[in-house]
Amino acid sequence: MRANKLLFSSLIVILVAGCSSSPSGRYSQHHDSAPTRLPTQAELRNAVPVPEPHSPQGNRDYEVFGKQYQVMDSAQGFAEEGYASWYGNKFHGHLTSNGEYYDMYSMTAAHTRLPLPTYVKVTNLTNNRSVIVRVNDRGPFHPERVIDLSFAAAYKLDMLDSGTAPVRVEAINLETPLASAGEQAKASSYHIQLVASSDKQRLSQIKDHLPTQFKEIATTEQNNGLYKLVLGPVPEHESHDLLEQVRANGYPKAFRVKALQNSAAAPDGTAQNWYNPALFKTRVSHFVSHWLIR
Repeated sequence: MRANKLLFSSLIVILVAGCSSSPSGRYSQHHDSAPTRLPTQAELRNAVPVPEPHSPQGNRDYEVFGKQYQVMDSAQGFAEEGYASWYGNKFHGHLTSNGEYYDMYSMTAAHTRLPLPTYVKVTNLTNNRSVIVRVNDRGPFHPERVIDLSFAAAYKLDMLDSGTAPVRVEAINLETPLASAGEQAKASSYHIQLVASSDKQRLSQIKDHLPTQFKEIATTEQNNGLYKLVLGPVPEHESHDLLEQVRANGYPKAFRVKALQNSAAAPDGTAQNWYNPALFKTRVSHFVSHWLIR
C-alpha cells in the first residue's frame, strides 16, 4: 500500500513540475522559452490519427494544487472551447505523463482529463486555422486554459505572439473515415495565380527567382497553350493570408483560383506541399510569459 502511494506521489510530482515558477532538479530552466529555430515543413504536418490502446501511465485520476482531476474513460464525442497555451524549451526532452519524451517539434498536446493518447482537432477561433495533435501529457493547470500545445502546433495555429488563443478542441472519432475530411478540405482549396504567359521559359525564370517560401509550393499549369504560374493548392481559410503575402512580395495582380478536385500533382510533387502560414513568419517575437503556470 505504501509503495502504491509512493508511486502515485511520484506521478503527481511529474505532472506538476511544469506548473512551478521556480526551477527544480528536473528542469534546467526557470521559465519556459521558445526554441532558436522554427519548425520545418515536415514538422508542421498534422498528427495522423491511428487506433491506440490507452497508455499504462497517466490515465489514473489525480490531484494538482488541491484540485481533483478525473480522467475520462473515453473521448468519444468530446468537444470543448476555452484558451490554449503552449510549452517549449523547458520541457523539451523530458518525460510526458504517459512516459514518452516531449518533443516540442511534434504535433502533441497536454490535457487534464482526456485519455492518453487521444487525437484531437484544435481550431484557433481567431483565425479559423486548425491542427490535429496527439494528446500525450497532462496540463495545463491554469484557470480557463483547456489545452497546452507543443511549440510546432502553436506555431501552425499562429498563436505564438499572443501566447494564448481561444480554441475549440474536438476529439477525433477513429471510427469515422478521415479521408472524407481530407476530401472536403481539398474540395474547398485554392491556387494563387501569380502570372500567365505563353512563354513557358519565362515562367520558369520567374519561378527560379521566387522567394524560397513561395518556390516550394509553386507549380506551372498549362491550359490551351497558356502557361500559369500558381502556388498551392491551399485550404480556403489560408488562401487569403497567402494572397496578401504574395501581393506584398511584388505580385500585386495575383488572385485566387479555385482548385480542381481531380488536379494531379506536378511531376516534382510540389503540388502536394500545402502552404502553411507559419512558413511566412520571418521571426518569432514578443513572446508572452504565460508559462509561469502551465
